[in-house]
Amino acid sequence: MATHLKKGAHGEQAACHYLEEKGWSILARNWRVGRDELDIVARDGDLLVVVEVKTRASEAHGAPYESVGTIKQHRMIRAAEAYLDHLGEDLDVRFDIISVVLHPSGTRLEHIEEAFYPTPDEHTE
Repeated sequence: MATHLKKGAHGEQAACHYLEEKGWSILARNWRVGRDELDIVARDGDLLVVVEVKTRASEAHGAPYESVGTIKQHRMIRAAEAYLDHLGEDLDVRFDIISVVLHPSGTRLEHIEEAFYPTPDEHTE
């Protein structure tokens, strides 16, 4: 496995562990529909939370969460709609980002709840 893939898998595992410690249920990891992917889909009570995990070895080029731009957000929204169709449930959805920095001294994790919102007029092709 390529180094960047190992780093990403490590970050996602750390994020899942963190969310489970908060009492959340992990419903899916790396759920794909077409070319879109959801890193983590979790339940926090009655809320469905879609979590994008960004992992870096350092913050030399900025915080990991800063790399989640509008194109990625549109893809996540589109994939979340497909996931809800797959579930067959009508749930409120929240979009979070977890930034993971893998320091030699240990992993640092930052959870950004409600990182972005879909807008009613948003076009997600």
